[in-house]
Amino acid sequence: MWKREYVITTGEYKGYQLKRSEFLTVQEMSKKKLFLWLCWACLGARAARAAGPGDEAVVVYNTRMPESKALAEYYAAKRQVPVTQVFGFSLPTGEEISRAEFRDLLERPLARTLQERKLWVVGPKAMPATTNQPAHTERWVVASTIRYAVLCYGVPLRVAEDPTLKEAGAEKVRPEFRQNVAAVDSELAILPLLECNLPLTGPFQNPLYGTTNAAALNPTNGVLLVARLDGPTPAIARGLVDKALEAEANGLWGRAYFDLRNATDPGLRMGDEWIRNAAEFCRRLGFETVVDQNGATFPAGFPMSQIAFYAGWYDEHASGPFARPTVEFMPGAFAYHLHSWSAVSLRSTNRNWVGPLLAKGVTATMGCVFEPYLVGTPDVGVVISRLVYPGFSFGEAACAGQGFLSWETTVVGDPLYRPFKRNLDEIQMDLERRDSPLREWGYLRLVDLNLANGKPPGQVVAVLEGLPLAKKSSVLSEKLADIYSALGKPSSAVFEYTRALTLHPSPLQRIRIRFALGEKLSTLDRSLDAYQDYQKLLEEMPDYPDKRAVYRLLLPLARKLDRKADVDKFEAALSATGK
Repeated sequence: MWKREYVITTGEYKGYQLKRSEFLTVQEMSKKKLFLWLCWACLGARAARAAGPGDEAVVVYNTRMPESKALAEYYAAKRQVPVTQVFGFSLPTGEEISRAEFRDLLERPLARTLQERKLWVVGPKAMPATTNQPAHTERWVVASTIRYAVLCYGVPLRVAEDPTLKEAGAEKVRPEFRQNVAAVDSELAILPLLECNLPLTGPFQNPLYGTTNAAALNPTNGVLLVARLDGPTPAIARGLVDKALEAEANGLWGRAYFDLRNATDPGLRMGDEWIRNAAEFCRRLGFETVVDQNGATFPAGFPMSQIAFYAGWYDEHASGPFARPTVEFMPGAFAYHLHSWSAVSLRSTNRNWVGPLLAKGVTATMGCVFEPYLVGTPDVGVVISRLVYPGFSFGEAACAGQGFLSWETTVVGDPLYRPFKRNLDEIQMDLERRDSPLREWGYLRLVDLNLANGKPPGQVVAVLEGLPLAKKSSVLSEKLADIYSALGKPSSAVFEYTRALTLHPSPLQRIRIRFALGEKLSTLDRSLDAYQDYQKLLEEMPDYPDKRAVYRLLLPLARKLDRKADVDKFEAALSATGK
């Protein structure tokens, strides 16, 4: 019996009563009658609210960097942010800012500007009695017309440790949290509480962590939704806007990849559970989902094609498929790798994770600028589930997925980006009218949606076989072949894999199809055809990083076909690598 799950927090943190955050689980969601056979409306998670309008946002740039101002103006024009809500401040040009500079040059000036422009009102708010203090009144934001703050390339990333800061009660903070460093984004997220004079030592527990109510994510509840348009270059930062708008117009399509560690250490299980929950949400909601159960991260040779979602852990630097020259991120893709210091700098294209992911084409991501400890990292299961199911904006989902604010997470991407703001039946009809190549993804998602919810594969095959587009789409032909394979029909699978190869698959999709085709040909004892298939893989992808895997498949076939010269070649290649 599936049960409703809750995260219960009790007591106080930084002087505030902690509240219960309610989670809508995959299991509870599956009870609802969301999935109707061949009904496009079933793919629209809910009637999503309109995209967060530009008048709900302020845009912040660094006046000392022309590129920062140019990006701010570009974003404001694209998202229709009023020019009176675009603010420039004179800030350091590096990625780190001192605590004093942050306070005097950004935090307080921004709060003052918001009040002067009447974008929010600070007033008295009654606070209930808690275990440690009686009922009292504090000053924080009591009315607000804005919810988002967008930081542009050039606004510093990290608030440095202030060793001179001495605060009463700091000794009560857990030793590992006894620091006052922060991500600029995360520190500004509690700007509505500025006049409460919260301690700077340690994190502030997000009272809206896990919320399913997007409207609650509001400065009047103590939270400002902060994200940044940033990256290794101003052009990459600008591209985050363009790709978000493209995905809103055409839908976020593609495949989902999740990399577990299968950690047995109780202190690490939480990270696996977050990623596992994200994977299950994507699978249940119809995304072609791959979950790696091995302790290591995805290897470089893994054909990670057409990525819509990725989450994994725990390499220090971008590795495996993400270290290759080209990564197949779809427009609007979200990717996240759980690692301390994953975002210590956004300027690098080959170190840590966030910078390289942005350089390779991801649209939205998150990372940590210092050591947050596992409990202080984002819950990617909440982030992805809120994006996909209730149709949150990226800024809303990112905030809902953070257990801590005033801590070390940076959110990179357009916070107004709402990939599922439109019902997918509407998007699909639009794609059909335009005869867009993307329409194949809608049918794939429909197929996976029904398979995930118990529709017999034979019925799904019958529908695909009768779909004219399936004969023209490498995506649908590959899926049909996969289902034939699962049904024990290798000859039919071979036919469809072969057809898919003629329908212009993406480079990494082609690799995956070649491997699948070779395996099926071997099953049918068509050794020569399998041998030629693997040879073509090497010819088509001369830079494939795991040629050893192909040699290991070719070697027994070469022996079976009595190709002695090739046997010697493959044995020598494998021996040279110690495999």
